[in-house]
Amino acid sequence: MSTTPAASSLPSIRTDSTIQVAGQEVAVRVYGKKPAGQVHPLVVHFHGGAFVSGDLDNGCTVASLLEAAGARVVSVAYPLSPFPQPLETGYAVLQWAYKQRTRLAGHGALVYLAGEEAGGNLAAGVALMARDQSHPPLAGQILLSPMLDPCVGTASLRAATGTATACKWADGWFKFLGCTRDAEHPYAVPGAAQRLAGLPPSLVMVGSEDPMHDEALAYADRLEAAGLSVTRHVFNQAEQWPDALLQPGAPVCPCADEVQTQIRHFFEATRCRPPP
Repeated sequence: MSTTPAASSLPSIRTDSTIQVAGQEVAVRVYGKKPAGQVHPLVVHFHGGAFVSGDLDNGCTVASLLEAAGARVVSVAYPLSPFPQPLETGYAVLQWAYKQRTRLAGHGALVYLAGEEAGGNLAAGVALMARDQSHPPLAGQILLSPMLDPCVGTASLRAATGTATACKWADGWFKFLGCTRDAEHPYAVPGAAQRLAGLPPSLVMVGSEDPMHDEALAYADRLEAAGLSVTRHVFNQAEQWPDALLQPGAPVCPCADEVQTQIRHFFEATRCRPPP
């Protein structure tokens, strides 16, 4: 186990390691340090990359924002392979993190899922898996510009891509969904899941000109219509989201303070909720 230097200007303590889960080795990066006698939210985090690229370094911006908001973060180097392997790996890491929650974040630590872009889709899918397995209990899910619509035809995405004939998000969906039937599976496409009841509270964040703006807010609306607790926030200074969230070593985005504030409020709002 080795400690890596910070990859952004946000203060951060990072430790890289490899864990054994579900018969496979998975690289993870743990952010933050557990002070003696304190309890922190514990977040399992998935980086973006349109399902076909990205690594722990690409996840450093969002993971560091989660850490700065008061969380211990386990960022997952999930396999860049078609469904269902990334989801199965993510769920296995979630189970591992839940078992290790006292050591990682303190006695009674609440567990959350988070992800940006394709990682937001994985976080939402793993939340459905945890609900269906009735384990582990989740305090919430945090979705930043999540990729949720394989049709890639929303008005916000068309506005962002303009007249371009290629679309990396369409290509990513094509490679992630190995066959047509996969697009019907709620874990692969949680944005189209028919049953949403039983999910934990959600924080959904997008930029005002974000390609994922429409599909993310549509999912928030569907969660709320299912009777779930949902907090939405649209950032006006979120320039070049979601790409800006995936740049390793990038300067702190102009909305960093606003993102941290939203996450802190979400942690506080869900802290006193009874466990499911």
